[in-house]
Amino acid sequence: MLEQKLKYIFNKFNHNGEFDSFQELASGHINDTYLIKTKEKPFFVLQRINHGVFKNVPGLIENKVAISRHIQEKLKNLSEKKQKRQVLTFANTLSGKSYYQDEEGNYWNIMYFIDDSVTFEIVKEKEIAYEGGRLLGKFLTLTSDFDASKLTEVIPKFHDMSFRYSQFEDALKTASKERLNNAKEQIKLVADFKEEMHIIQHLKESGAIKTRVTHNDTKISNILFNKKNKGLCVIDTDTVMPGIVHYDFGDAIRTICNTAAEDETNLDSVEFNIDYYNAYTEGFLKKMKSSLTPIELEYLPLGAKTMIFIMALRFLTDYLNDDIYYKTKYPEHNFDRAKNQFKLIESFSKKIKF
Repeated sequence: MLEQKLKYIFNKFNHNGEFDSFQELASGHINDTYLIKTKEKPFFVLQRINHGVFKNVPGLIENKVAISRHIQEKLKNLSEKKQKRQVLTFANTLSGKSYYQDEEGNYWNIMYFIDDSVTFEIVKEKEIAYEGGRLLGKFLTLTSDFDASKLTEVIPKFHDMSFRYSQFEDALKTASKERLNNAKEQIKLVADFKEEMHIIQHLKESGAIKTRVTHNDTKISNILFNKKNKGLCVIDTDTVMPGIVHYDFGDAIRTICNTAAEDETNLDSVEFNIDYYNAYTEGFLKKMKSSLTPIELEYLPLGAKTMIFIMALRFLTDYLNDDIYYKTKYPEHNFDRAKNQFKLIESFSKKIKF
C-alpha cells in the first residue's frame, strides 16, 4: 500500500523517471524520507515534511528551493551534471508548484538523488572536519548576497537567547523540588553565564552583526562527501532561514568537537577536541573569511561557546519541565545531556582563549 501511495505522489512531479522501487531513508528524525529508484538513473529523494513540527511548510519548501536556485545561478559555469552534485536540485509538480499536498494534508517535495556519496555521523579524522568547514563556508558565501528577509522564519526564535532564558525561568517556577535540588549546580552556572551568553544576541540586535541566510542544522551528517572524503554538497536545508553566521559555525563545532556522545555520563571522557576545531575553522575560513566583517570574525569563538551553552540550557530546561520536548530513554536522560554540555563548555574554555 505504501509503495502504491509513493508511486502516486512521485508521479505528481515533473520528471522523466519511471518508478521502480523505494527505500526508506532513516537519517532524519522529523520528516519521512524515501529514496525512489527509477528504471534508469537519476534516482530521486521524495520527502514528506512534518507539518506538526513545521507550521508553515509551503514557506519552508519555498525557502530551500529559492536558496538552491540562487546557488545554481552562481554555479552556472558548471555542467548540469556537476551542478546537481554540488547543490540540491528540486523538481516542481506537474502544475508547476514546488510541493504537492495530498488528500490527508501532507506536504511532499522531491529532489534529485546525489549518487556515489557518503555521510558521516561522527568525525574521526581532521580531514573530515576540514571538509565540513569548507563546505559550510562555501554554502554561506554563495548565499551571502541573498536577501534573507525574503525567507520564511520556519522556527521562530530558534537561537534567541532571551527566549531560551525565559523558558528556563518559567521552568524554575514549576519544577519539582527533587529536580531543582539535583540541578542546583547547573542552575547556578546558567545564572553565571547569563551576561556573556547574551553578547552575540545584543550585537545582532544592534546591527553590528548582520542577518544573513543560515542553515541552522550544521551537524556533520548534513554534509555529503564523495568516496575520497571530499565535501560535495550541503543537504537537509529544511531549516534555512534568516540568522547569523555564529550560530551555524557554533552548532557545527558543538557537534563535531565533543570527544564523547551527547549523552555520555562519564564526564571524564567529555573533552573539547581542539584539533577538529582548528581543522574545521581552517576549512570554514578558507571559503568564508572574505565574506566576514572584522567583528563577525572576532566573535566566531564565542559563537561556538554560545551554541554549546544554548543546548545545555535547553536540555536543562526540559529536565526541569519533566521531559516534555526531547525524547528520553530514562528519567535523568536530559539532565545527563545538560551536564555533558556544561562539561564541554568547561573544556572549551580551557582550550580556546578569546
